[in-house]
Amino acid sequence: MASSRLSKVALLLACVAIAASAQERARGVITAVSGDEISVGNKQLRISDKTELLFMQPIVLGDIKAGSFLAVTSQKGPGGQLTALEIRVQPRPVSPGHRPFDGRDDQTMTNATLDGMVQASTGRELSLSYPGGSQKIVVPESAALFALVPGKRDQLVVGAPVNLTHDPSGVALRVQVGPKR
Repeated sequence: MASSRLSKVALLLACVAIAASAQERARGVITAVSGDEISVGNKQLRISDKTELLFMQPIVLGDIKAGSFLAVTSQKGPGGQLTALEIRVQPRPVSPGHRPFDGRDDQTMTNATLDGMVQASTGRELSLSYPGGSQKIVVPESAALFALVPGKRDQLVVGAPVNLTHDPSGVALRVQVGPKR
């Protein structure tokens, strides 16, 4: 009996792990909206009642405080120096760490806690830490800065940039939508 329960628990955990790894990403601009469906590139995605919608509210660097959890997309420069392209203040920690961005060697994604910000010779510099590591990233004036705040369905409009995850059936799980360009 205990063996049977253990087998069922193991099977359930395996199914959960497979479902979590089956998530896919889509980035781009919304090209069509029809009811609960949006098109991003060549993908048709459904928005459900369980979809987490987040709006990328533009902010200024002074709005970012020590202790904030940030997602920073960076460009690698000479000597490996990282220069921020985009910074998003996250409402909660998501996937802490430092990794290549979209499989590219010249761009990285750092999801980490802001330890501090200083004026360096190369510009403003963020000190970030995550379990097992840390990074220093220069922030030029051209970096895009956003705070992720609760979003609304009426922000999902043609021309709005999105960054989202969806399940294999095309149901959006988490959507970050920015102001229409």
